[in-house]
Formats: sequence, structure tokens, C-alpha cells
Amino acid sequence: MSLTFYFHPLSSYCHKALIALYENDTPFEPHLVDLGNEAASAAFKKLWPMGKMPVLRDNARDRTVPESTIIIEYLAIHYPGKTRLVPADADLALQTRLCDRFYDCYVHDPMQRIVGDRLRPAEKKDPLGVEMARKVLLTSYGMIDQEMANRTWAIGDSFTLADCAAAPSLFYANEVQPFVDSHRNVAAYFERLRARPSFARVLQEAQPYFHMFPR
Repeated sequence: MSLTFYFHPLSSYCHKALIALYENDTPFEPHLVDLGNEAASAAFKKLWPMGKMPVLRDNARDRTVPESTIIIEYLAIHYPGKTRLVPADADLALQTRLCDRFYDCYVHDPMQRIVGDRLRPAEKKDPLGVEMARKVLLTSYGMIDQEMANRTWAIGDSFTLADCAAAPSLFYANEVQPFVDSHRNVAAYFERLRARPSFARVLQEAQPYFHMFPR
């Protein structure tokens, strides 16, 4: 098989790329990486020295592709399918990429800051950083709530890269700063994402690992 996907099923960025793979039924070999295992971690870092997941290895083209957004863009170019995740129209493509960055930078990143703080020892916690991250999330929720008032998916009627970014970001963000009762359009959009077969499959496969999430 040409494609090997290096991932962990609890990782939100891995979820993002998995959604893209499942959207188009792209054949690939999953390779779960346990960074807590010294040998597994060393082997993975030989492939990608930064040691961050996900990474896609394309043996047919002799390419190693890191970063979830770049993986999805790579798949759209070299392994396209029924769902066009990056629109052909240049303006829509730019809008899609902006939306992708929005979810990564202003939903995913502050969510991770809050989760990361939960994993710190008591003497190393950063309450000010957590407070600032929550403010960013609430600002983001307000913007998304306005945007999604008359949209089905992130940029309109078509499921794209932006929705791949939104799904895991909102899933975990809702765990640290719930939006279901305060932002009805965000909540409705999130329910559509959860019902999407590609994301539903990701969540089902991640279920055995959710107990590891620091609640």
C-alpha cells in the first residue's frame, strides 16, 4: 500500500487528517505511534525529527508529508476523491484556507493551552494563561456563531478542509469551554459535524482512548 499514516487516535490534529482520508475512502495503512515507548518514538523521529503527529508517508512518490493541513492539501492534489476538500475556485480556496487557519489558531490552540495546563503539576500551573485562552475561545465562538447562522458547512454548502479542522477543534473545545448552551449556531454546526460519517468514524475509533483525556 502506498500511503502509511502515522498517528495517535486521541490526537485532534490526527483526527483532522483522518477525516480527510475517510471522506474519500483513501486507502492507507494506519500506524499508531506510542511516543511513550522509547523504541517507537525513536523510529518515528527518524521519519520526522520534530516528533509531532500526524505524518503521512507516500512510498509510491517517496514523500514524507507532515502537518495535518499539508497532508489534506497533498491528498487533494495527488489522491483526490468524491469530496473536493480544497475548492477549485481560487477565492473559495483562499476562504477555505483562512477558515482552516482560524480553527487551528483560535479554537484548537487555546483549547490545547487549557488541556496542557491540566497536565502540569500544581506549582507549574498558569491560571492567567488559561483565563486568556478561555477569552480567545469565547471570542471565536461568537464569530463562528455569526458565520454559521445561514451556512451548512464552514464556507457554505460544501464540506471542505475547513470542516476537517473545525470538527476535532470544536469537539475538544466543548470539553474545556462548553458552547452547547450559549452558542446555538455553533452547537448546531457541531452536531452536523458529529453526524458526518467520516468524523463519526474517527470518534468511534478514538472511543477506547478518551479516558486518557484530562477532564
